[in-house]
Amino acid sequence: MLDINLFRENPDVVRKALRDRQMDPQIVSTVQVQDERRRQLILQVETLKAERNQVSKEISRIKDPAERQAKIEAMRLVGDRIAGLEKDLHQVEADLNQLLLTIPNLPDEQVPYGKDESENRVVRTVGEPSTLPFEARPHWELGVNLGILDFERGVKITGSRFYVLSGAGARLQRALIAWMLDLHIRQGYTEKYTPFMVKEQTLIAAGQLPKFYDNLYRDAEEDLWMVPTAEVPLTGLYMDEILEEADLPLAFTAYTPCFRREKMSAGRDVRGIKRGHQFDKVEMYVYCLPEDSADKHAKMLADAEETCALLGLTYRVVELCTGDLGFAMQRTYDLEVWSPGVQEWLEVSSISNAGDYQARRANIRYRPADGGRTRFVHTLNGSGLGLPRTLIAVLENYQQEDGSVVVPEVLRPWMGGVEVIQPVENRKEA
Repeated sequence: MLDINLFRENPDVVRKALRDRQMDPQIVSTVQVQDERRRQLILQVETLKAERNQVSKEISRIKDPAERQAKIEAMRLVGDRIAGLEKDLHQVEADLNQLLLTIPNLPDEQVPYGKDESENRVVRTVGEPSTLPFEARPHWELGVNLGILDFERGVKITGSRFYVLSGAGARLQRALIAWMLDLHIRQGYTEKYTPFMVKEQTLIAAGQLPKFYDNLYRDAEEDLWMVPTAEVPLTGLYMDEILEEADLPLAFTAYTPCFRREKMSAGRDVRGIKRGHQFDKVEMYVYCLPEDSADKHAKMLADAEETCALLGLTYRVVELCTGDLGFAMQRTYDLEVWSPGVQEWLEVSSISNAGDYQARRANIRYRPADGGRTRFVHTLNGSGLGLPRTLIAVLENYQQEDGSVVVPEVLRPWMGGVEVIQPVENRKEA
C-alpha cells in the first residue's frame, strides 16, 4: 500500500497518479479525513492517559479518604472514556487501512501517460512475424487433428473454458514448464515449490485483495484461496519478517497452476485455449534493495526475452501506459509473441516492478548493514513464461503443411527426443 505520509505531505501527487490511471481522485480526501480523525483520537487517548497517570501519582499522596475516593472515581470515569476512545480508534484505523488497500500503486515517473491498452508503447520488436508458405491453421484445429487437444471432454468433466491435453500435447506442456524452470535456475533464480492455496492475508499482501475478490476461487468454509499466480505465495514467503541487507537480493522461480475467473465478453476469445479459468505459469520473483530495483527490473525483462528467443519465437516488448498498469505495479513491460494461426500477438509475460508497495502490505523490511532503521524492500515479478499462450505460439509457429508440429530443439530433451508431433492418422498408436 502507499505510505500514509504521501497523503499528508504530497496529496496532489497521489491525485495526479489516480487521474493518470483513469481513476477518481476523491478517495484522497476521504483518506485525509480518516487520517485526521485517527490522529485526533490518538491525541485524545494519550492526553487522557497522561492525565490518569499524573492523578494516580497524586492519589497516593492524598490523606483525606473522601478526597482520595473522589479522585479514584473520577479516574474510573476517565478509564471508561479511554476505553471508548480506543474502541473508536481501532475502528477508524481499520476503516483507514481498508481505504488504503483499495488505492493502487503510483506509476513510475517514466511510465508514459495513456488512457487504456490502446495507448501502450511498443519498445522493440525482435524478429519478423512469420509468414508460412501455406495457410496457417489455428491451434484449435492443429491440436484436435494431432489428437493432443480435447475440448469436448474438458467441457464434459468441468464446463466451458476447460480442455484436456493428451499424449504429446500434455508432454509438450510439461516440457515447457521443466525447461523454463531449469533456464531460470541457470539465470540465477532459486526454484521454489509453493502451496497452490493461500490465506486471505497472503492475497492482501500481494495486492490481489480486495481489488480482485470476484476473480478469485476460494474455499467456502476455510480461509483457503486458489492462487491466481505464483507471485502471491512468493510474496507471502517473508510476510512480517526483517531480512538482512547482506541476504539481498533474493531471486526465485516457481511453477504453479493458476486459477482465475475470466470475465469474457460474448464473442471474444471464445475459441481455443487462450483464455481459461485454469492455466499453468512459471514465475520469476525478486526481493531487492530499493536502489537496485530498476536494474533488477531490466535483468528480469532480459531473462524473459531470452526465454522467447531460445524458443525461436518472434516477440515484441510493450511498455504499459498509466491507464493499463496493473493495480500493484509502478512499471510494467509485457512480452507478446506472434502466433500465425490466430494472426495476433499473444501476451506471454508481464515483467513488473512493484517498488515497496507489496512490501508495505506484507510488512517485509530489511535491516541496513550500517545498523540504521529498517526499510521496506522492493519486489518485482514476471512470467517466465505463461501458458497456454506459449504453447499456442509453439504449435502455430512450428506447424508443417501436413499438420505435424516440429518440436523446438531446446525442448527435445524434455520430450524424450521426440522431434515431430504427427497427426493422428500418421501415428501407430492412433
